This record gives sequence, structure tokens and C-alpha cells, in this order.
Amino acid sequence: MDKDNYQHHISQQFNKDLTAVRNHLMEMGGLVEKQAADSLDALLKGDTGMAENVLKVEDRINKLEMMIDEECSRIIVLRQPAASDLRMIVAISKAVADLERIGDESAKIARMAIQLAEEGESPRGYVEARHIGAHVRRMLHDALDAFARFDVDKAVEVAAEDDQVDLEYRSAMRSLVTFMMEDPRSITRVLNVMWTLRSLERIGDHARNICEQVVYLVQGKDVRHITSEKMQEEVRKPGKR
Repeated sequence: MDKDNYQHHISQQFNKDLTAVRNHLMEMGGLVEKQAADSLDALLKGDTGMAENVLKVEDRINKLEMMIDEECSRIIVLRQPAASDLRMIVAISKAVADLERIGDESAKIARMAIQLAEEGESPRGYVEARHIGAHVRRMLHDALDAFARFDVDKAVEVAAEDDQVDLEYRSAMRSLVTFMMEDPRSITRVLNVMWTLRSLERIGDHARNICEQVVYLVQGKDVRHITSEKMQEEVRKPGKR
């Protein structure tokens, strides 16, 4: 599938249905992307107002998830899509689930931001949060861009970045554990930052999942649960269209 031929059907209403559900996915993606960025900014700046706004957006994201799921179900029942069109619906449905979970992780970060603002800043961990946060925010943006453009090469490139995020996360956790052992008085506050880092690492995982759905959508290949190197090999092989 490419980014043009999914629109070519005898039924113009089918075209409109597919375009609408895809646009709603992109709308949800934009909201989630902003939510992730704002939650991290709230933590780094100690801005409880921004954190509260992140939590308010969660309900809107959940409603979008339910609406898109309903649209996908309706298209399957009424249009009985086949081949690439069915892959489009399945990929959207799975990407929506990952976006909703990214929203959940962003809400967790917002709650940690509020807690840290009330209890006092952590003496360590903000540099690591800023660095990993910038990385996963870029991954999420690029994953959504790859989905919008049907760009398999970009999707594979972004998915491979998750390995680096995992390394950065493990390194940060080791550093913070060592710090807590040296200064037990900081344990509660540092733990809040560690939970934030865990949520950021999970956002990276979900961004990778979205990239896997791009490969499935375009090539019809299931590249879940394999290494980045194996994914690159799979996309180079002749596949379904």
C-alpha cells in the first residue's frame, strides 16, 4: 500500500470513511504528543498548573479512542474491507491503543510533577529526564509522521531508536539507585523521578509499536517481538501489497 491508492474505491463513501478515521487518528496523535511534551515540561519546571491541564486532556483522549474504535468497527461491518484496506483499519486500531497508553504514561508523569512540586524537588534525575524525554518525544513525533506518510524506512529508523532509549534508561536508573544508597534522605523524591523515567521509557516502547504498525500497513508483515536488526531485514524482503 502507498499513501494514494488506499483512497481509490468505487464507493466514495468508503473513501470518506477511511479518510475520516485516519484523520481522527492523527488528531489523537497530536493531542497525545502535546500531552507528553507538557507533562515533562511540567515536571522540569515544577509547574503544577501545566500538570493539571495534562490530566484534564486525558478524558478527551479516552473519548477519541472510543470514537475511533467505533468507527473502525462500523467500517468492518458495513464495508467488509479486504487486503490493504483491512490492514489500514487494523493498524489504526492498534496504533490508537498505543496512543491511549502514551496518554496514560503522560498522566503519570503529570502526577509525579505535582507530587514533586508539593514535596520538594528531587536532588537528582532531572538531567536524565530531560535527555530521555527529548529522545522519546522525537520518537513519537517521527512515528506519527511515518504513519501519516506511509514511510516504512522512517518507521524502521525510529523503531531502532528504542534500543538507545532503553540503554539510556538503564544507565539513568543505575545512577539514581547509587545516589539513593549514598543519601537515603532523598529516596522518596528520587523514586518519583525514577517512576517518571519509567513512564518515558514506556512512551518510547509505544512509539516503536506504532512504527511496527506502519510496516504492517504498508507491507503486510508482522514485525512485532523481533529485534531492530531483524526488522530491517524483513522490510527489505519482497512482501504483500
